[in-house]
Amino acid sequence: MGGECHNSTDRIKVRVWDEDDDIKSRVKQHFKKESDDFLGQTIIEVRTLSGEMDVWYNLDKRTDKSAVSGAIRLKLNVEIKGEEKVAPYHVQYTCLHENLFHYLTEVKSSGAVQIPTIKGDDAWKVYFDDDAQEIVDEFAMRYGIEYIYQAMTHFSCLSSKYMCPGVPAVMSTLLANINAFYAHTTATTNVSASDRFAATNFGREKFIKLLDQLHNSLRIDLSKYRDNFPASSPERLQDLKSTVDLLTSIAFFRMKVLELQSPPRASAVVKDCVRACLDSTYKYIFDNCYELYSQLMDQGKKQDIPREEQGPTTQNLDFWTQLITLMITIIDEDKTAYTPILNQFPQELNMGKVSAEIMWTLFALDMKYALEEHEKQRLCKSTDYMNLHFKVKWFYNEYVRELPTFKDAVPEYSLWFEPFVMQWLDENEDVSMEFLHGALGRDKKDGFQQTSDHALFSCSVVDVFTQLNQSFEIIKKLECPNPEALSHLMRRFAKTIQKVLIQYAAIITKDFSSYCDKENVPCILMNNIQQLRVLLEKMFEAMGGKELDAEASAILKDVQVKLSGVLDELSVTYGASFQQVIEECVKQMSTELNQMRGNGAAASANKNSSTMEAEIVLRPLMDFLDKTLSLSAKICEKTVLKRVLKELWKLVLNKIEKQIVLPPLTDQTGPQMIFSAAKDLGQLSKLKDHVIREETKSLTLRQCAIMDVVVATIKQYFHAGGSGLKKNFLEKSPDLQSLKYALNLYTQTTDVLIKKFVTTQTTQSQASNDTVGEINVQVDLTTHPGTGDQKVTVKVVAINNLNWQTSAMFRPFVEVCILGPSLSDKKRKHGTKTKSNTWSPKYNETFQL
Repeated sequence: MGGECHNSTDRIKVRVWDEDDDIKSRVKQHFKKESDDFLGQTIIEVRTLSGEMDVWYNLDKRTDKSAVSGAIRLKLNVEIKGEEKVAPYHVQYTCLHENLFHYLTEVKSSGAVQIPTIKGDDAWKVYFDDDAQEIVDEFAMRYGIEYIYQAMTHFSCLSSKYMCPGVPAVMSTLLANINAFYAHTTATTNVSASDRFAATNFGREKFIKLLDQLHNSLRIDLSKYRDNFPASSPERLQDLKSTVDLLTSIAFFRMKVLELQSPPRASAVVKDCVRACLDSTYKYIFDNCYELYSQLMDQGKKQDIPREEQGPTTQNLDFWTQLITLMITIIDEDKTAYTPILNQFPQELNMGKVSAEIMWTLFALDMKYALEEHEKQRLCKSTDYMNLHFKVKWFYNEYVRELPTFKDAVPEYSLWFEPFVMQWLDENEDVSMEFLHGALGRDKKDGFQQTSDHALFSCSVVDVFTQLNQSFEIIKKLECPNPEALSHLMRRFAKTIQKVLIQYAAIITKDFSSYCDKENVPCILMNNIQQLRVLLEKMFEAMGGKELDAEASAILKDVQVKLSGVLDELSVTYGASFQQVIEECVKQMSTELNQMRGNGAAASANKNSSTMEAEIVLRPLMDFLDKTLSLSAKICEKTVLKRVLKELWKLVLNKIEKQIVLPPLTDQTGPQMIFSAAKDLGQLSKLKDHVIREETKSLTLRQCAIMDVVVATIKQYFHAGGSGLKKNFLEKSPDLQSLKYALNLYTQTTDVLIKKFVTTQTTQSQASNDTVGEINVQVDLTTHPGTGDQKVTVKVVAINNLNWQTSAMFRPFVEVCILGPSLSDKKRKHGTKTKSNTWSPKYNETFQL
């Protein structure tokens, strides 16, 4: 449709109808002027039209009763008579706006953009100062330039100056309002945002191309945000924030106005830019580490360091410690300066965390390869590697450990340093051994004195474990997060503990016997070994206890067992040092007991008499025990005292058994005469004269009763009311059982003893190493029915495999003797016939005793 207009104040009215063509409408047409349904209208001012236009117009109500919604798109072409060759008004406005912008920016302000200071909701529609703004507004009003076109034109002008201070904020606000104009539909229209934008007079493709170019430029500049937006400039930091807002507005435009399905998210774009910047930043500080570190330490003083000396070297580790310092400076700057500014995406982007993640990832790769080279050459001290390990550990724990990427991962840095920590542990073991010898030397020189009145051990134990604990504290401070590496360290340190403690015990054991004549020293030395066990248990718990690596735990448990064995060995040695004294005491006891033989029956019935006599017998022993044990109780640790008591208990009982209850024969010439007779038959008569050996010393019933009281008293003494040895141990002691058995030999009847012997000695399952053969004997016990006398029948059957070397005549025979009290009037010995030159003779001879 077309038409002519002769006045700029004219208006074009466009109405939208719904045609009705049914019978009812035709009838209605005769009674009403308008039979069709009115949908809406729009009124266009002619003065607002210029050139070719493609515009969406909202449909308005004609009356309050109208129900209107929607918009109409019109393509308009205006030709002014006499101005057919003049540019369209929108093009003229664009030239006007761009020239004003160029003049105010480049000519008057030397390239700086002058931003109006006006505030308010419509402040974004003010582009220049008062005069320039009045010009563009007058032109727009006179020639119908839409305010959104003005905004898009100014946005296009600013896009060439987007890096100027304050410009990103203005551009972000402009684009946000442009987005609102096209994307936010009204209640009266359902036209899509993309369709509305397609009708813009600015040009759809032109604006899209402008945003694409701007987006790429912003990405490039954000990838160098540390240079373009330095943390030292608050104004530029605000521009950085606005730049990210501008990126967000571009992403919104693409999604809501262009209605693209999946445009790049602003948070993802910013994160990629940050990562790119941090990658290049790390490379820069890596390549210029010494120079940058020197500037940092000397407050900006620049030093010229040759390029080839800037990188890492195997000669020292200074480069890596300085690199960590520079990385920490960057991360802290990102955390404190940039994170509060770039807070538009709190769930997706945290500058400090991203910075720490990128820096650690790049550093970890370089550090790992560098340490592999160092492992091959080992040009630095182990302490230097340990110090670097501590710094890397601190850096990881302070900045990296809580990052989402690494929170559930096991860090590997402890494995990089493992060879160097092992080297340090090897060297530390040598130091520990030297310290051990020095501590023992000082302790020996001081006479193994107690460290205090309350401590029962000497200073060497404290010194040794102080040094071991210091070594362990260093390992502990490494806070090794890798279970595999931690296991390796614990195994190695456990071996150091094993070597030191076993060596300590070996030195003490070697010289222990020479100290047994000293008053307190033996007990203190045993206390030292026990204190080693106590401190070892504490060390075991400190190293992890039940959670400790199985191999390391086995090593420490083996050390504990060996120390316990050493303590047992020392206790035996210490107890043996009293052997002569105890023998003398028991000898005096035997003398006292021999004076109390009597006939036994009446005296044994009087318990009071036995008790008094037992006290007399025990006096020499008790005097010794009181003196010895009272001193031991004061100086010995409880566990050590128990072991000393056990050894003294065994020694006392054994000596009583061997010297009093079952004393040895006083004449030992019999065996020599047997050997002589075997070599020379002429000595046989002398042997037969000697075979009636002296009667074994025996105890009377009275003496047995006294000895029972003696044994009970000794047992009670060693129990000490619960403070000494446990009753269960004393009762089940093999030494006590042996002594009681020996006493029973005197108090039990002969037939009972023989029955017991027969039932317990039926077989000899294992021969001793010094056996000379085997004998087959049958023993039987019978009772005479008339007299009640006990008869023992012994049948000597045979001898097998006699081990006897001789070149003379060999004639073996068997002699059977019976020993015991009240046998002086009985025949106590029988002998078999001899068998010539046979080493497995058969006898089958029977004897009655």
